[in-house]
Amino acid sequence: MTYQEAIDFLFSSLPMYQRQGKAAYKADLDNTLRLDASLGHPHRNFPAIHITGTNGKGSVSHMLASVFQQAGYRTALYTSPHLLDFRERIRMNGKPISKEEVVDFLTRQRHTIENIKPSFFEMTVAMAFDHFARQKAEMAIIETGLGGRLDSTNIITPVLSVITNISTDHAEFLGNDLSSIAREKGGIIKEGTPVIVGQANSNTEKIFQSMAAEKEAEITIAPHLFTPSSHSFSPEGKTMLRYNNLEEGVTGTVVCDLTGDYQHENLLTTLAVIHKLKELEWHLSVDAVENGLSAVSVNTGLMGRWQTVGQHPRSICDVVHNQAGITMVVKQLMQIPWKALHMVWGMVREKDLSSILPLLPPEASYYFTPSSVPRSMDAGVLQKEAARRGLKGQAYRSVEEAYRSAQQKAGPHDLIFTGGSTFVVADLLSALGYQ
Repeated sequence: MTYQEAIDFLFSSLPMYQRQGKAAYKADLDNTLRLDASLGHPHRNFPAIHITGTNGKGSVSHMLASVFQQAGYRTALYTSPHLLDFRERIRMNGKPISKEEVVDFLTRQRHTIENIKPSFFEMTVAMAFDHFARQKAEMAIIETGLGGRLDSTNIITPVLSVITNISTDHAEFLGNDLSSIAREKGGIIKEGTPVIVGQANSNTEKIFQSMAAEKEAEITIAPHLFTPSSHSFSPEGKTMLRYNNLEEGVTGTVVCDLTGDYQHENLLTTLAVIHKLKELEWHLSVDAVENGLSAVSVNTGLMGRWQTVGQHPRSICDVVHNQAGITMVVKQLMQIPWKALHMVWGMVREKDLSSILPLLPPEASYYFTPSSVPRSMDAGVLQKEAARRGLKGQAYRSVEEAYRSAQQKAGPHDLIFTGGSTFVVADLLSALGYQ
């Protein structure tokens, strides 16, 4: 089996949520447990931090992985979805799993896979855990896919659980209200295992407090420990966030190469996690924390978060795709000086346009586009629905065509933003030659 044959098998033979949506979703852990048993329970061979949340879980995962790498630990990182290469999902010390190791796993497990018939995500989690055990990971940062309670990653017993925040997304699986979503995300809380919550309102905080009490798990609400004070940018263009340490009554500053304003909350969540890890006697020096947070993208390969991909005109892309995330990104867009704003925009079919489109700036020119996944919303449908809400623009056949049109029409002092879907950003980065 070649690597290309392995990838073809993964994408064409196994049900994949990113491509097919609800038809690929498995609402139980049966297949995961069977796969895990067939591999000899590899997840028991490494310590882990388990991270869920509506927004920010990917960024927090990469931040923590970068810090552990700087501290000298053999650091595993599992995230999803990938942008350009399947192997992005499974990393050791920032390096993707090799093509040979992907082929080896599928060759060894072909009979088991054909017998169990797992989903793409179930199989990928099994591959990751097997790889991390074989690589003798000293810490694994594990991001959930959907939800938490029934997520395939939820067979682990971590040293620490993290819930970044709760907002509405994937309502068809997790529920239409924040309380239901909180209970699903809170399903990662384990018996006696500390849990950090990045942000919660009064209702969801009560839910997490109750769930933690039932499991006798110590809970820390990050904003009760750290609050933002002010922010600016370093000469290198990195985020400089000043914060208050409420426990010690002092202020501090953290520097990070991730520059989206929404990263402020993620940074404070990460600081709360590090604070607890030090209490648990993990050795994370001040230098490791500082150097790790200032070089997240370099150390872990993170892409697609408020990423600048062009200048004159300035061009930014972001994988944000739900109400809470879009609200924050649009707010930041409106704070940037530009002569005209160009929005390359695409979404997946199941998104509720009535809740998303009103959030977008009406003064922008729109370039509506599908992405290359089957779940992508038709650009013509998106254009018509947007026009009904006062958003003017044209429909295009592909992300690259839409983006090139925006480049041609934009002046040097304009701004181009590409987003609405992880897959739109993936197509853009691919078209621009990123690897």
